[in-house]
Amino acid sequence: MALRIINPGLMTTIQDLGRYGYAHLGVTPAGAADALALRVANLLLGNEENAAALEMTLLGATVEFQRAAIVVLTGAQVDCRLGSAKAPMWRAFPVLPGAVLKCGAITGGARAYLAVQGGFELKPVMGSVATLRSAHLGGVEGRALKAGDQLAVRHVDSSGVRGISRQAIAYLEPRRELRVTPGPQASWVGAEGLQTLQRGSYVVSGDSDRRGIRFQGEALTLPPKSQLITEGISLGAMQVPPDGQPIILFVDQQTTGGYPKVANVIAADLRHVAQLRPRDEVHFRVVSVEEAIGLLREQEEWIGKAFQIV
Repeated sequence: MALRIINPGLMTTIQDLGRYGYAHLGVTPAGAADALALRVANLLLGNEENAAALEMTLLGATVEFQRAAIVVLTGAQVDCRLGSAKAPMWRAFPVLPGAVLKCGAITGGARAYLAVQGGFELKPVMGSVATLRSAHLGGVEGRALKAGDQLAVRHVDSSGVRGISRQAIAYLEPRRELRVTPGPQASWVGAEGLQTLQRGSYVVSGDSDRRGIRFQGEALTLPPKSQLITEGISLGAMQVPPDGQPIILFVDQQTTGGYPKVANVIAADLRHVAQLRPRDEVHFRVVSVEEAIGLLREQEEWIGKAFQIV
């Protein structure tokens, strides 16, 4: 074992990029809420992009390293200390045997990631070690981490790491404008409903989690006595229940649902959904599918250019 959890913080889980291909069995992919932050962490360490890391929510964890390691912190800003020294964000740094990394409040977003060079050694379930708490799958016994848990880290021969420029880090700043494409039931609210969605602001409800982000704002009007046969749900789908307050279904979402889906967050903005906190104010903007594809391509091109060997 190489890492021991002293204090898990508010909610810390093991996440990789998720398990896919099992929605027909009712198993959602789960995985890192901010997948880009996880990918960047692994790229900085020379890991595979899918290597598992600790996802910390709102309040960071305190961990003890039982042997030397190289680690990195990404995602929302989190105040972490190695003794009295402040640990850097977005830059790999070494820790010595016996070192304790104490992470406090997460600010400017909701989630931060702690990755270790080599990645955690865990048994995959359906091809992934991502924790899905609702189904008790992945991670450590399918649950959030708790004090006393110990994690093994894969041994690696290379100590090489990569860096990222300040300009590149600026690209990763959370946005409070979420771009969406019209959903399969967009016609239920019509052009007027999509204009309603865009002209005001919506506030993140405290009743939000990895399954879905609930919003409070100007209600969207549905046709009277409207009914929808339960159907599949895509990641980032915006459902509208009878009260007209939108819900964005997220990484631990159910795989089917019966509320109309009037919009869908574009893939390039899912990372911004991950960083929303209760009471955050957001704006929505409707874009075309072509624009959404272009923005995702832009993100992947950024990944290809952002790193350098150090």
